Amino acid sequence: MQGKQDLTPLKAGLYTIIFEAETPAGKRFDIVLMLMIVASVITVFLESIPSLRSQHSALFYALEWVFTIAFTVEYLLRIYCALRPLNYARSFYGVIDLLSILPTYLSVLLPGSQVGAVIRILRLLRVFRIFKLDNFLHQGDVIGRALLRSRRKIAVFIYAVVLMVVVIGAMMYLIEAGGPAADQFDSIPRSIYWAIVTITTVGYGDISPATTLGQLVAALVMIAGYAIIAVPTGIVSAEFVAAGRQNNSIVCPHCLEEGHDDDAQHCKHCGGALLKHLIEESGLDDAT
Repeated sequence: MQGKQDLTPLKAGLYTIIFEAETPAGKRFDIVLMLMIVASVITVFLESIPSLRSQHSALFYALEWVFTIAFTVEYLLRIYCALRPLNYARSFYGVIDLLSILPTYLSVLLPGSQVGAVIRILRLLRVFRIFKLDNFLHQGDVIGRALLRSRRKIAVFIYAVVLMVVVIGAMMYLIEAGGPAADQFDSIPRSIYWAIVTITTVGYGDISPATTLGQLVAALVMIAGYAIIAVPTGIVSAEFVAAGRQNNSIVCPHCLEEGHDDDAQHCKHCGGALLKHLIEESGLDDAT
């Protein structure tokens, strides 16, 4: 079986601790990791305060490198114990794990880029898996699947809105030309900006029509804006019923997808054997 020949007691043990949250050791590892992530993000926040940075710059510098080295070791261990390292590296969490350590190394060449380490906060998404908040995982999966299923409809909707604001912007440019607000609507791009701000009901107020016809058009655009905002909501809501559900936080060692039945032996996404089944077939459970 694919991956069986690569499974060793060391890799199986590391995988159980690093990737799984179903075991006590795995949960302890993840909790410590979460605390370190929170501490590193707080460090980045505090370092951005000028008064604290001037007084404790050396401390912040040392802490940042301690966190970065720890996360680098963790990232390398994840690659080592993953049966398919490339799949992990290309996964959502794999990319986030890599991006979370790069800013500190880049700061050697580009001072100040370590602020980008705040992206580590995205790693806290694992908290739902760690504490078995299955309902939250399920709802997040529903939203993700609904957005994915409705992406084409949303793309068509955005395309239609772009065409609309271009037409409205050009129209307002002609209407307000020569009027009291001609200095505000002084170009079509600036008029398009006004159309976008108005149709999205943001309404900064930095540009406003002064002619009667312009104000009438503006009122119609504002009313249309409320209807337009409701369209994408309806599109996404219609796709919620088609979203699947996840059951637990067991991670496939091949494709790194979660949400398998408690008694599952193979991944429902790629068909690969789950770690428990691989261990049983390899005889590692008897060896240990």
